[in-house]
Amino acid sequence: MASTSRRLQSVLQVVLGIVIVVLAYFLIVSIVEPYAAVERRKEITENTRTQMNKVRTAMILYQRENGRFVSSLDSLVMWVNSDSTVYSARDSIFGEGFVLDSLIYSPRTGKMFEMAVNDTSRVKTYLLSDPDSDDYVGTLGGDITRLNAASWE
Repeated sequence: MASTSRRLQSVLQVVLGIVIVVLAYFLIVSIVEPYAAVERRKEITENTRTQMNKVRTAMILYQRENGRFVSSLDSLVMWVNSDSTVYSARDSIFGEGFVLDSLIYSPRTGKMFEMAVNDTSRVKTYLLSDPDSDDYVGTLGGDITRLNAASWE
């Protein structure tokens, strides 16, 4: 009888040990996975904002050279690819190995950024926005003293 009781006690200890290990695993996963998801979202947001900054840089270069903002994002990419000065300095402007054709697309979903230009008033303004978030660059409809400002700055 005593040996059966000890065997039962040993079996229960092993089962409880396994249950503890399984519960500890689920506890760790329930903490780590949401944190990893938040970190992925932060990284994607940062990549999107960096991409929008690159578009802003290209738009400012275009505006300085042409005296107006570009009318469409496709035109901006064509200008960057065809302007010899910008094209030759692309690594220092956009970063080493940057693919210029991806300039106008959001890293978040791959959708094209949205842009509106107002060149009819005294102060030329534009608004570049990410279709998948509230992030934007520009001043269209906003405070014109913050020309080229980003919403996250």
